[in-house]
Amino acid sequence: MQRASESRFNCLPTMIGSMPHTDVQEAWRTVMRYLPDIPAWPQLPKRSFLENMYVQSSQGLPGVAIDVVHERIQVDRISPAFDRSLEALYLAYEEGDFSNCGITEEYATGLHEIPHLETRPNQALKGQITGPISMGLSITDGSRFIIYDDELAEALAKSLHLKAAWMENFLRHQARKTIVFLDEPYLTSLGTSFVALSADKVTSLMTRTLSGISGLKGLHCCGNADWSMLLGWPLDILSFDTYNYVDALGLYQIQTVDFLNRGGAIAWGIVPNDDEAAVKESVSSLKDRLEEAMAPLTRHGIPFKQVVEQSLLTPSCGLASLSIDAADRVLELLSGLSAFMRRLYVT
Repeated sequence: MQRASESRFNCLPTMIGSMPHTDVQEAWRTVMRYLPDIPAWPQLPKRSFLENMYVQSSQGLPGVAIDVVHERIQVDRISPAFDRSLEALYLAYEEGDFSNCGITEEYATGLHEIPHLETRPNQALKGQITGPISMGLSITDGSRFIIYDDELAEALAKSLHLKAAWMENFLRHQARKTIVFLDEPYLTSLGTSFVALSADKVTSLMTRTLSGISGLKGLHCCGNADWSMLLGWPLDILSFDTYNYVDALGLYQIQTVDFLNRGGAIAWGIVPNDDEAAVKESVSSLKDRLEEAMAPLTRHGIPFKQVVEQSLLTPSCGLASLSIDAADRVLELLSGLSAFMRRLYVT
């Protein structure tokens, strides 16, 4: 956990990551227009299957096999190179050597466009990779999801640990402050009949991956989850879909207040990433919804001003499923809401 001053974002806006563009320069122009303080590099899955969030973060995983034509990804354990790659990964992990664990330009054009930008972020630069639970429940070894194989799950967590460290190092050459998020949509499935994972295993994989990030580290989950467990992890920022789950943290008020008092920040996903919903909303209506989500925390002694200080504002999730015009509308609402909240509450 970072110093409390590190998490005083005062409702500045940022985004989750994905965008609907295929032109990387156009995507970055949109990002910098609306999110100049804390831009996130744009993931562009419509440009290439390689920019799919699971494929993008799988680069370098031992045995990974990507079929671009049929848009499939799996781990091939019987590959002749598997054992050598696994041994190399474990050695790199023990030595803290992330030099061969990055994401190349072919997999992340938005990331590699950063050095060519004409302007720099005003405050921080955000990056993101997919977390081990969602990765492990999306990739198979041909027969089952790799998270259920202890060796492959451990390799996955170590690979993502090094990838997060590599990304943080890359971003540090471009901005004074960095934020690296793990995106974890599958955390919403924990505890259901479809996912048989113990809390201890989930926590172990998550903390191993998070330990690769030395600066500000965040977690995004775009549904409902066991927030009491997530709030106990070594996070600086917790991001969730506030628009569709406005009462989510209100059910865990004590744990959330403890998280804030330890210096954590909440990224409120208050602007819907849905064409129809976004058209119906305004800055004023979203302000009311945001205050409704924040208010329960003040009932446990935390000042509303502190909640505002330790808050980021984001869309509810990624924007890749939208049209370019709709994504622009979402970010315009987000930027306007941030400015409104800051005028009202930040002195």
